[in-house]
Amino acid sequence: MRAFKLLSTAGDLTIDLTQSRTIVVGRAVTSDLPIYDPTVSRRHAEVSLVDGGVRVQDLGSSNGTFVNGTKIGETVVSDGDVVTFGKVAFKVQEVTPPATRPPPDGAFQRAPAPEATIVRQVSVKQQSSDLDEKVAARPSGAGHLKLDAESVDDRQAEKLSLLLDISKELSKQQEVDRLLEKVVDITFKVMNVDRVSILMLEGQGDTQELVPRVSHNRLGDGGGARVPQSIARRAVDERLAILTDNAAADERFKGKSIMMQSVRSAMCTPLMGSEGKVLGIIYVDNMTATNSFGDEDLEFLIAFSGIAAVAIENGRLTERIQREAVVRSNFERYFAPDLAEQIAAEVEEVQLGGTKRPVVVFFSDIRGFTSMSENMSPDGIATLLTEYFTEMVEIVFEHGGTLDKFMGDAIMALWGAPIKHDDDADRAMRAAIQQQEMLAQLNEKWTENGRPTVEIGIGINFGEVFAGNIGSERRLEYTVIGDAVNTASRLCSKAEPGEILISEPFYKALKEPPEVEALEPLELKGKAKVVPVYRLKR
Repeated sequence: MRAFKLLSTAGDLTIDLTQSRTIVVGRAVTSDLPIYDPTVSRRHAEVSLVDGGVRVQDLGSSNGTFVNGTKIGETVVSDGDVVTFGKVAFKVQEVTPPATRPPPDGAFQRAPAPEATIVRQVSVKQQSSDLDEKVAARPSGAGHLKLDAESVDDRQAEKLSLLLDISKELSKQQEVDRLLEKVVDITFKVMNVDRVSILMLEGQGDTQELVPRVSHNRLGDGGGARVPQSIARRAVDERLAILTDNAAADERFKGKSIMMQSVRSAMCTPLMGSEGKVLGIIYVDNMTATNSFGDEDLEFLIAFSGIAAVAIENGRLTERIQREAVVRSNFERYFAPDLAEQIAAEVEEVQLGGTKRPVVVFFSDIRGFTSMSENMSPDGIATLLTEYFTEMVEIVFEHGGTLDKFMGDAIMALWGAPIKHDDDADRAMRAAIQQQEMLAQLNEKWTENGRPTVEIGIGINFGEVFAGNIGSERRLEYTVIGDAVNTASRLCSKAEPGEILISEPFYKALKEPPEVEALEPLELKGKAKVVPVYRLKR
């Protein structure tokens, strides 16, 4: 029989297949090949060696099993095929025996390797990125660009080289505020101007306003903060690059700010982002000289603003990704990966406070864990709890729940907050049943390894709670508070090993209720009336 192996395309996992064994691929720690990826189901697929290839059978996974991009139920694959479990891909490789050593009499000869020929070799040296070395001490030609060139061709070459260096310089800075400062500094370096200002559009729709972000005056008197609104608004509203060589006499700009700010020659160009969106403007002027800027200056400022706009958009994207990463790393501890990603994308909405809402509250607790742990080493306790919590939390996430917190050996989970589903009660019920089933598998595994087994009790309630982010600005914790939480906790404490106790409100919220039996109503601490309770039949 031919031998095969599966090699992950990421290169970090290899499955060596043997004739006598069927391998279960899944996210559960009990799988033969555990793959800890959210797109892989707990029992995702089976893989086994057969005549002529590898049999792959999907086990009803949520995200499917694919061969060469086609979803399959069961098929046989061979050398070169790509098998994908969820989004984790493996390539099928046939394992061949090592090549036979050639006979000593030279029955075959290895062909000599062709001689290598160096076609061209070029010394690569680090280029200077100091713009001070790229610009002349003063402008040359008719405009205000600091170029050390006179002829048209030489100036064109110098401008292209200067723009390339500017692009490299801006790409080094990804924090938007510092990036805007860098744009202003570069403008002063490459152009002979008195004032430079950057204004950014802030707000939404018709409420957008131009807000000064960075403004500097070469004379250092703070006058750079004042930009004539008649020029700025025209540049934004009409998406125009504007050059005025005598602003006070220009019929287009009759605002009082022109006269008050002693504006003579000025240029203003919009910062055009992707899809034609205006991000803001760059404004430069000279306060004394009229007829000072020329077409070359305006063309250069337009090109420069395009480079700056790209850098600003990249900086904003980087900052957003960093914010989302911080939020995601925090919330992935409590929410399923897809839900954590959704919350991270709405990072601005993750704030202190919350609302009242109906929620399913779920508690599970290991029975007799305190006495059992007295006979275990600290490492043994940590290992057992890690395996137990990993499986139980994965089940919560798999059914769309939210991990609220761990309390010693207990788990508190939620359905209906922060994201609500029409079948939240049924999701919680299925999760509780699956937790008990998974615990039986874990106990079987632990028994085989000579380790202690555990039993859990589960309590579930449904009711109105306060749900939201509680804490400080530095640390937020999503949780729920209310009487419904206390009732769920007390139901859990009353549950015997292996039992699932549910409240009457929860039972009524189920769309597909399982078979249950009514118990004697319980008197729970803090409740004036007895509480109707149901036990799930097993």
